[in-house]
Amino acid sequence: MKRRDFIRKSVVASIASGALFSMGKWNSVIAAGTNHSLPFDMIAVKNGEPAAMFAEAMKAMGGISTIVRPNQTVVVKPNIGWDASPERGANTNPELVGEIVKQCLVAGAKKVTVFDNTCDEWTRCYKNSGIEKAVKDIGGQIVTGKDQSHYHKVEIPKGIILKETKVHELILESDVFINVPVLKHHGGASVSFSMKNLMGVVWNRHYYHANGLHQCIADFTTFCKPTLNVIDGYRVMKRNGPRGVSVNDVATMKYLLVSKDIVAVDTAATKIFGIDTERVKHIGLAEELNIGTTNLDSLNIKRISI
Repeated sequence: MKRRDFIRKSVVASIASGALFSMGKWNSVIAAGTNHSLPFDMIAVKNGEPAAMFAEAMKAMGGISTIVRPNQTVVVKPNIGWDASPERGANTNPELVGEIVKQCLVAGAKKVTVFDNTCDEWTRCYKNSGIEKAVKDIGGQIVTGKDQSHYHKVEIPKGIILKETKVHELILESDVFINVPVLKHHGGASVSFSMKNLMGVVWNRHYYHANGLHQCIADFTTFCKPTLNVIDGYRVMKRNGPRGVSVNDVATMKYLLVSKDIVAVDTAATKIFGIDTERVKHIGLAEELNIGTTNLDSLNIKRISI
């Protein structure tokens, strides 16, 4: 089935004007692909606090031990790009990040490290997002993403435009990579979900903007494939992204999406956000590169309401 069969009527105009999100798009995320048997291709959770929703998602997947093994090294990559408080919705929810780090350590991870190549000054981003404290309080390690010496050149042989880039060594060396974006509006890419969040693990993201943003985002997914993608839809920035202007840009929606398929989970996120999947061009481009599927009906999706 083609992607156009899954397109919902766009509400971008209402988003731009500041209208609240329609909460009725939840059913479109699960469609007809849901049953009650493991393994699930995606977990969709709503109406809980961030940590509780992730805990329920992991239970549904069979436990964090299906992702993290004892003595493995884990890198967790939230969005920490902006000097903004959690209420602004510009960065990933710190409670969610803390719970992910906690569960990885409980599973026996040797080390759990968190970083981002921030847009604003990194020490302020880490502090004011609440993520630095959440990580340190639970026993994780947090490192800067602004030191170029930690980035190493890699080839992207399957890339159409992006043929090489410099990637942070944590991504290259860790056993497990958990990608934890926040669901939000983005002025350049329309929205920012899992694939867009990967721009925070490369050094020169300006190349993307200058040479074809959507194709470069898709190209990088042929090289960088997270072990798990966890989309934070607790507070959703509905306009003025990626940084936002005030809390008036944010709607509290209390959603969480979890999947190993980065294309599928971003497709599901478009439906919750209320934007046509085809409008987010890098999703379709990544599907054409055989990274994942936009066909949610073909997936076994577990829906949980807390």
